[in-house]
Amino acid sequence: MKNLFIAFSVLFFFASPLFAQNKFTISGYVRDAATGEDLIGASVWEAKSKVGILTNAYGYYALEIPISNDTIILKANFVGYAEYTQKIFLSKNLTLNILLQTDQAQEQIEAIEVVGEDKFKDAVEKTQMSVEKLDYKEIKTVPVVFGETDLIKVLQLKPGVKSGSEASAGLYVRGGGPDQNLILLDEGLIYNAAHLFGFFSIFNSDAIKNVELYKGDFPAQYGGRLSSVLDIKMREGNKNRFSGTGGVGLISSRLTLEGPIQKGKSSFIVSGRRTYFDIITRQINKANEGKPNYNPIPDYYFYDLNLKANYEISQKDRIFVSGYFGRDVFKFAGNQGNFNFDFDWGNSSATVRWNHIFSPKLFLNTTAIYSDYQYKIRNRFASFIFNIGSNIKDYNFKTDFDYLHSEKHHIRFGAQAIHHQFGVARIRFASDDNRVNFNSGNTFEATEMGIYFNDDIKLNEKWRLNAGVRGSGFVQNQTFYAGLEPRTAFRYKLNEKTSLKASFAQMYQYVHLLSNSGATLPTDIWYPSNEVVRPQLSRQVTAGVSHLFKNDELLFTAEAYYKQMKNQIDFRDGANLFLNDNLNGEFVFGKGWSYGLEFYIEKKAGKFTGWLGYTLSWTKRQFADSSNNNAPINFGKAFYPRYDRRHDIALVLMYKLNEKWTFAFNWVFGNNNWVTIPQGRFGVQGVNGANFLLGNDFGERNNYQMPAYHRADLNIIRKFKPKWGESDLTFSIYNLYNRRNAFVIYYEPTEENAQINFFTQFRARQLALFPIIPTLTYNFRF
Repeated sequence: MKNLFIAFSVLFFFASPLFAQNKFTISGYVRDAATGEDLIGASVWEAKSKVGILTNAYGYYALEIPISNDTIILKANFVGYAEYTQKIFLSKNLTLNILLQTDQAQEQIEAIEVVGEDKFKDAVEKTQMSVEKLDYKEIKTVPVVFGETDLIKVLQLKPGVKSGSEASAGLYVRGGGPDQNLILLDEGLIYNAAHLFGFFSIFNSDAIKNVELYKGDFPAQYGGRLSSVLDIKMREGNKNRFSGTGGVGLISSRLTLEGPIQKGKSSFIVSGRRTYFDIITRQINKANEGKPNYNPIPDYYFYDLNLKANYEISQKDRIFVSGYFGRDVFKFAGNQGNFNFDFDWGNSSATVRWNHIFSPKLFLNTTAIYSDYQYKIRNRFASFIFNIGSNIKDYNFKTDFDYLHSEKHHIRFGAQAIHHQFGVARIRFASDDNRVNFNSGNTFEATEMGIYFNDDIKLNEKWRLNAGVRGSGFVQNQTFYAGLEPRTAFRYKLNEKTSLKASFAQMYQYVHLLSNSGATLPTDIWYPSNEVVRPQLSRQVTAGVSHLFKNDELLFTAEAYYKQMKNQIDFRDGANLFLNDNLNGEFVFGKGWSYGLEFYIEKKAGKFTGWLGYTLSWTKRQFADSSNNNAPINFGKAFYPRYDRRHDIALVLMYKLNEKWTFAFNWVFGNNNWVTIPQGRFGVQGVNGANFLLGNDFGERNNYQMPAYHRADLNIIRKFKPKWGESDLTFSIYNLYNRRNAFVIYYEPTEENAQINFFTQFRARQLALFPIIPTLTYNFRF
């Protein structure tokens, strides 16, 4: 691997002069003028030659301009910012950091128009497809449950992305499971992105700068998951002045502080959020303490802490340090004090990153990452304790080169190594006097590796090709797996407003979240590939069209995809998860496939913005393999997983009436989850006069689809401008017309046979989770 990187570097350094003759290079960072934040994906181009490029994931650009001995016109823009224009007499290579003014900074400059539709031109021009990007305003404006802004819930409103259940923060992308999403926070791995048993995500929107979700056409630098990549970048903090942001809501409050460490060169940001369920429930429990027949209310709360600092050592070197720590805590103590239940889980991560510019065209990012996910349940009954837990800990090192060779070649290459430590299904049962002391569980270690090369090639004005390959490997004990993951995509530009695109990607996944497709387990168990459990494999083919209309203000995309998945893993029926030192014998292996159509139309510019998305899709799983000496699931026949939905519609509308009032509305419709319910009941009597034993005949797995799900939400935002900064009151209504969507289907008896003493008739009932919920949230910035 080391020799390969040396070869890459030598090749590029010696090849550069051959291709760069008769050209000068302008390079630098594109930043927010007010805060100094780097802007990811900003457009930079030269107006005369029409040569252009987008800034990379760190806000850096390098643009080659043909030598003309004349003045050039350099332009740059980003959504929500005024267009930058500068005339330059270019006589040599030039380093130029571009500062863009936000729309708020331009309120007094009437001659400058804020550009919003340029993002759409990029969508037609570039090769990349199947990607969803969110900006800060969308996350803040779209209405969500309890008024908690949540980027995951906004992503669920995009085509091809589905939630697991009502108000869930889960991601099910193009038929993939929740463990098949690679979730990165400032390049650190996140293994569980949910708070409150899945109702909220762990991401505090005040600390987030950039969000990208790849549903297909995965860039070669990403690997390790089958279905999607969610890449989230944290803000870096204000380099120019001290400022703060916060909010007080129905269930939580948050506060973010940021400012310069050394003005113009370094900055910090600290962002925290905490709920206060527990403060209320403790007071209720205290008021009712000692009362007969009173059942105490459990304590529950969650919290997040994000922090980041950066320092510009020189024009060529920058250091970043960031971290995240979050926990959910659930506690219950019995009224008599003889029973205690403690349950907590959460992620922690730390990242150290170094950016270095070798030359105007060659950019390096090297990162060391530590991440840890813990899941613990602690019980005490009388003088006995019973603990259950699992965890996964990672030590991750990666290096990425970004080589901006020319307008026709944008090359990326790099390598990564992750050392995993798994604590699987740990259990302890003991007495206070230690006379009883039992421990069970497994500890595994494994190493995952990857190396990649990718080139985005502009063949001519109509054809563009992106070709890449990733080589991956995994070592666990004496078992070694390796595979090639080719990625390719092309774009054919019919005209300035329309392009055709297609892509293919192959992905391997070496770590697995053990779950049962017929039920939701109360555990998070991550498990490595080994001599029995083979890596999961997916192949996805996508084709689509992008089109601009109405003066380039509206973007329409349509995509068709087919995804094949192999070596899918599930538990056998009646599997024993704990008190079991050999989980390999509890698995059943199979395959899956998903295909569908996605339609999307979006408007970004003007007072009235929003989008409409529709997905038509099919997803199936089949576990017919009995090679592990376990019976097939569902008699070996294919079945729909819980999250398969035939139709999915999301409409999001946002209207800015004036500087004080903004309105947002969304409506969603889709098929609900598949569940397994009894198809009949039977009674068994051993001998005459004995009691009947009543049983259920469930039939096939996931044999019933719950009634269709639909809901409307509304946001009304009133902004204020006090002397100390800005603030707003956000009034939200979740489930505007009080739709009682089915969350659980259950049966209640309606008729009893007195002779045989059991119920013979039953009626299916549905349990709805959330009625109409109004919420008021106060947000501020100073």
